[in-house]
Amino acid sequence: MRYEQIYHRSIEEPEAFWAEEARAIHWHRPPQQILDYSNPPFRRWFVGGETNLCYNAVDRHLAERANQLALVAISTETNVTREITYRELYREVNAFAAVIKQLGVGRGDRVVIYMPNMAEAVFAMLACARIGAVHSVVFGGFAAHNLALRIDDAQPKLLIAADAGMRGGKVIPYKPMVDAACAEAANPPPKVLIVSRGLDAAEPKVAGRDEDYASLRAQVGDVEVPVEWLESNEPSYLLYTSGTTGKPKGVQRDVGGYAVAMAQSMRTVFDCAPGQVMFSTSDVGWAVGHSYNVYGPLIGGCTSLLYEGLPVNPDPGIWWALCEQYGVRTMFSSPTAIRVLKKHDIDYIDRHDLSELKYLFLAGEPLDEPTAQWISSALRKPVIDNYWQTETGWPALTLLPGLEMKQVKFGSPGFPNLGYRMKVIDEQTGDEVAPGQKGVLVIQPPLPPGCMSTVWNDDERFIKSYFSHFNELLYSSLDWAIRDEDGYTFILGRTDDVINVAGHRLGTREIEEAISSHPRVAEAAVIGVHDELKGQVPLVFVTLKQAVGGDEVDALATEMMQRVTGSLGAVARPAHIHIVNALPKTRSGKLLRRSLQALAERRDPGDLSTLDDPGALDEIRRALGHS
Repeated sequence: MRYEQIYHRSIEEPEAFWAEEARAIHWHRPPQQILDYSNPPFRRWFVGGETNLCYNAVDRHLAERANQLALVAISTETNVTREITYRELYREVNAFAAVIKQLGVGRGDRVVIYMPNMAEAVFAMLACARIGAVHSVVFGGFAAHNLALRIDDAQPKLLIAADAGMRGGKVIPYKPMVDAACAEAANPPPKVLIVSRGLDAAEPKVAGRDEDYASLRAQVGDVEVPVEWLESNEPSYLLYTSGTTGKPKGVQRDVGGYAVAMAQSMRTVFDCAPGQVMFSTSDVGWAVGHSYNVYGPLIGGCTSLLYEGLPVNPDPGIWWALCEQYGVRTMFSSPTAIRVLKKHDIDYIDRHDLSELKYLFLAGEPLDEPTAQWISSALRKPVIDNYWQTETGWPALTLLPGLEMKQVKFGSPGFPNLGYRMKVIDEQTGDEVAPGQKGVLVIQPPLPPGCMSTVWNDDERFIKSYFSHFNELLYSSLDWAIRDEDGYTFILGRTDDVINVAGHRLGTREIEEAISSHPRVAEAAVIGVHDELKGQVPLVFVTLKQAVGGDEVDALATEMMQRVTGSLGAVARPAHIHIVNALPKTRSGKLLRRSLQALAERRDPGDLSTLDDPGALDEIRRALGHS
């Protein structure tokens, strides 16, 4: 019952609880007030305390673990691996900080970072944190227009970019996109700093604006840059939510609360102690990349593996080979990545010694039970689903093996994390629903440390987007959920991904689960399309583990139909099941369901700048019979 006791204390005595947790990080000046909630829904944690994310991630470890690996940056695209100790990380971050200060960046200034998973991306983030600048990492390879929107909202003094990235062996030049974004932006940065990897020899320089990092790095040498001590509630970074229309939302994170949340979650959620190894397969441009490629492991004194490349190159065992080589204890990936690996022989896992690996965490999208069963059986390790959002910054629903390892229930990310007051409520009445009943997952404010402070430069949008959905002041996750009799929460998909079939409300996730239970199915995407009689009907797109001939397609579709009707009833019967070779996804692996729906209804599929494989849309058009 250890979880229950500590969880109840965290929500019933939050100030006492978080005052103790705050001792896990270094404070230059201790907090004068643990929580200020005088202006709901805004809250301020550790008021008056002064600290620094870079100091907590780097400097404070030098006395005990200067020679321990801090960061291992592995690229199967460039075939370069860099092993960096805490002492070396300190030297590189100080040099990077000196360079960006030389370019006019100071406390409170914004810096946009447009880079792939390479060591310098981590140096740049930590250098910004060191001098009190606010970094905003934009996923490397984002289209110029999307980059321009973020530039105009953040109004950075500096943009840091790689000359190019690589994906599947193909060079993706970044500099032309940077130039196009700066030309489009109303407020382009006065300086652009290029970190060259030698991938784009033709990269043109803009006189007076562009600077070369290697040249400036050589000039500053092994300099030491003093830490800028920040009040706990000053902004640490901005992270723009992807997939939004119109002006992007800049999720603003604080300093002190985030540092405390990272220190606590590394211990209680990920059970990773100083000196142990964590491997997060995320990109630094996403929330998981910020929290568990960079800040979490380093604040925790761990070794972080940073990977650039595909999970199947040079073979589908590459991730497990790295786990064996570096003695990874905790791995963090996504269900999509595991579904990719599921298509390959299990021997790619079995051939590696994974005795040091204790847990595989998966997040980013709902984890379907067949995928969870497959990877759990293959690894013979606990596979822990966890649920969170860019806005929360760290898991909101999870199991906590570092505290008390509860039973895994496939399909559920578990229980509310420490500090999260969560309920499942009726969308109409706002009342908490009974176990087994569907409702909207909400968080009762004040939000715990580590969650977003506000939307950058738009407090009104913060309130409207997250706290205006019910009569009571509640943070809406905009996700449907069910909580069972044992307290486990199951996520059913977005509240705007509901299909209303003849008055029956069906979550796309429920139908996807039924389809995915078929042994031949690799992945399924379900959307609702307009129907004159029923209002909406489900339409299904499926990829298979192995291609089949034309004669088998109809038989397989019939079997899948039977699984849906057998599991959910005739009302959930799909209008059609399309078996395709690929589904449209973003580069981060998320299915573009809204684009699928638009294509099915012959509408504009919208912004496709994040699409990983443009050919997937042509595949869908052909399946739908569009010319």
